[in-house]
Amino acid sequence: MGFKFDYKVPKVIAEIGCNHMGQMDIAKELIDLAKEAGVKYVKFQKRKNKELLTEEQYNTPHPVVENSYGDSYGAHREYLEFNIDQNKELKEYCDSIGMVYSTSVWDVTSAKEMISFEPEFLKVPSACNNNFEMLKVLRDEFKGKVQLSIGMTSKIEVEEIVNFFEETNQAKRRLVIYSCTSGYPVPAKDVALLEINWLYENYESRVYEMGFSGHHLGVALDIAAYTLGARWIERHFTKDRTWKGTDHAASLEPQGLKKLVRDLTASYQSLQFKNSEILPIEQVQRDKLKNKKI
Repeated sequence: MGFKFDYKVPKVIAEIGCNHMGQMDIAKELIDLAKEAGVKYVKFQKRKNKELLTEEQYNTPHPVVENSYGDSYGAHREYLEFNIDQNKELKEYCDSIGMVYSTSVWDVTSAKEMISFEPEFLKVPSACNNNFEMLKVLRDEFKGKVQLSIGMTSKIEVEEIVNFFEETNQAKRRLVIYSCTSGYPVPAKDVALLEINWLYENYESRVYEMGFSGHHLGVALDIAAYTLGARWIERHFTKDRTWKGTDHAASLEPQGLKKLVRDLTASYQSLQFKNSEILPIEQVQRDKLKNKKI
């Protein structure tokens, strides 16, 4: 059961998220570094913090003070937030160098703002995939693909999400579901890659594609996810894992991202059957070694 030998070129997303530390020049540098690593897609995050957080949450200190960019969690989030014009600038920069821009949206206002300049796709993070008011905006007002992670989400809830997109015949044409475990970082034993098989068994004919959003260390598990059928591989990306912030430690640096692209490309090239019983590369060895007396 599960994925059946239909491999396509893997699509890698460098999730920059908030690893730009609120600085446009760093955001653009990370886009450049992702391109140099061989990645075509980059993704940021968009929040309307006062809509997303309660007043108490907004004014509470960041739980890890050394990672905070403000004297409250809300101030920290505002410091890291790019506005709509800055996000449009990032999209235009991506367009100018042959990259594809996207962002995760965390609330209704952010979804409406990001729809306004028509990115190729938008992402729904695991934390917000039960916000059906926001999902309705993405389903009914957005024309691009909707990518959605299912970390910390029950199977009943996944079914409700897919049903919601099926109500208007959108799921098969537009919905991409990502297998994901929500943790930073996630140990291998909790990555649960066989959930990709479960997605194929239940949703292959009902959604557009499957992906894998990983928060683990290294790149070996991404290769396994691809062989199980993940069309999209998403990894957090930073220039330096020691930088200040929550996500850097669970991110790939440029060399790690380059290795991921290299290994996924090699895996894609290798995942085929022989086109002849004896390949030309084997014939040389067969003529030299097979059935020869030593």
